[in-house]
Amino acid sequence: MESWSFPPSFDENYLPPADSRYWFPRRETMPAGEREKAILARLQEVCRYAYTNAPFYRKKWDEAGFHPDHLNSLEDFEDKVPVVQKADLRVSQANHPPYGDYLCVPESEIFHLHGTSGTTGRPTAFAIGRNDWRAIANAHARCMWAMGMRPGDVICVAAIFSLYMGSWGALAGAERLRAKAFPFGAGAPGMSARCAQWLDLVKPSAFYGTPTYAVHLGETAIKEGLNPRKFGIKHMFFSGEPGASIPGVRGRIMELFDAKVFDCGSMAEMTPWMNVAGTAETEGMLCWQDIIYTEVCDPKTMRRVPYGQRGTPVYTHLERTSQPMIRLASGDLTQWVNDPNPCGRTYPRLPHGIFGRIDDMFTIRGENVYPSEIEAVLHEIPGYGGEHQIVISRDAAMDELLLRVEANEGTFPSGDVSQFRNEVGKRIQKLLGLRVKAEIVAQGSLPRTDFKSRRVIDDRAAFRDMHAALGQGT
Repeated sequence: MESWSFPPSFDENYLPPADSRYWFPRRETMPAGEREKAILARLQEVCRYAYTNAPFYRKKWDEAGFHPDHLNSLEDFEDKVPVVQKADLRVSQANHPPYGDYLCVPESEIFHLHGTSGTTGRPTAFAIGRNDWRAIANAHARCMWAMGMRPGDVICVAAIFSLYMGSWGALAGAERLRAKAFPFGAGAPGMSARCAQWLDLVKPSAFYGTPTYAVHLGETAIKEGLNPRKFGIKHMFFSGEPGASIPGVRGRIMELFDAKVFDCGSMAEMTPWMNVAGTAETEGMLCWQDIIYTEVCDPKTMRRVPYGQRGTPVYTHLERTSQPMIRLASGDLTQWVNDPNPCGRTYPRLPHGIFGRIDDMFTIRGENVYPSEIEAVLHEIPGYGGEHQIVISRDAAMDELLLRVEANEGTFPSGDVSQFRNEVGKRIQKLLGLRVKAEIVAQGSLPRTDFKSRRVIDDRAAFRDMHAALGQGT
């Protein structure tokens, strides 16, 4: 297969013919059985590499009775290699700061540092080697080519440039594609109006962001007297939250911009996160199995479910050497199929994208939020009355987070809770990186339970559509 080696090595000057549907025709269209033989050989290489270089995997596999020499089939991989949970990575980094004992390259080879927050508030660090960064760029360029983007296109990256991997991965792919990268960013007050003005001026052919932001941006443009359908955008690709595969959200974006909409994105830990991504001819998300090997598994047994059924994605890097993830359980919910794809690629597909989290994590404006993090912060604020509700709704097109927080009666005898309200807003904004609305209510006014609390109320239209689709078995 084209450029199939480990560690990966790519010709940085390579580009397919402009009229080619495929970046690597052989890799993308070969019979699935032949690809699986190549994947098995790669898994053997990756497992030997990790066992030699990562105490994390050596210890975990020794305890499970697995050795890379035991890997003789994909069934062996499923049966014998234990899954990794995000909690395992947090423990590893707590015990071996800052990168954990699954870093397989010298620290001198680290090229990019990114990260995310965990349920305890401790950051999880992503250390990406220079060669891995080039592999990410090449993989993303492949997927963006499949969506229809080409060298010379102007690609606007309208996502926050921070520890968040999405914006940087899209930018790296655009650069490798030899496109005109337009890293506009997002997040600053008034930035959406300025972004609309720039889009009207530059007329980019492609746009990356979150689905929520795209809707907000389109509606902001209209308020500014601009027509987003005249921006000239042909391709809009999204990650960071469910939405681009949800008919109501996708339809609204297409209506606003008159552009094709593509869903993509797995996990920041699994970057190149476009390893699940749609193409110009195929909706949903293809599992680009020769970049990251994807299994959809029963969340309890972690055994692959048959095609057509739902489960949680379990991912394995095939082109990463710095912090390779081997059978990392995502905690998301999806459905996969293995029908012929209109684009001719012979990969399994997630026809409805990623439905959302199986656990209680929720995503708002591209940020992952854990209710336990909010609860921990509230308990640290003097005057907290012991109960709260998290209400996720929509104000116009943007997701909004409202906290109903009880105030301790004895702390505020005068009834003036304005300072407490401000402190709640300030602390939660510091935690999440986004503004929230705080409503202070009387102590004892929120429901209690003797069992599990149900503090999260999610009434966003996108999630109502998602739950309806799940209920209908689609």
